Amino acid sequence: MEGHRTIVTGVDLVDVARFTAMIEQRGEPFLSEVFTEKERENTGTLSLAARFAAKEAVAKALGTGISAEVGWRAIEVVREASGAPSLRLLDGAARRARALGLTSWSISLSHTRDAAVAFVIGAGPGVPTVVEVSA
Repeated sequence: MEGHRTIVTGVDLVDVARFTAMIEQRGEPFLSEVFTEKERENTGTLSLAARFAAKEAVAKALGTGISAEVGWRAIEVVREASGAPSLRLLDGAARRARALGLTSWSISLSHTRDAAVAFVIGAGPGVPTVVEVSA
């Protein structure tokens, strides 16, 4: 449809104490299952909790949740040189975004010592590009 615009949103809130307990209980296997090596570079627990929330928010926006189609590591949350967070969608997440016509994403992360939150907006043709989706 000419002039068709696609916009999706996702939000997630993570309890930092519960997230920290998961790391303590499951350790390295949990971290390597959920986060890419790049995501774990120079990152503390609060930043990881915010990235965890972002992955959940993106999966919700894609309409799948974390699933066999869209796995944890198919959504990568990294920092630009400016310090701003950005998304890189890989594998099933990239395929799902293309199928929905989503070509750009905007992401906002925040945290306190108790909670981490992420809000994402995915947009398609006709909506101004904020961040390009990588395949």
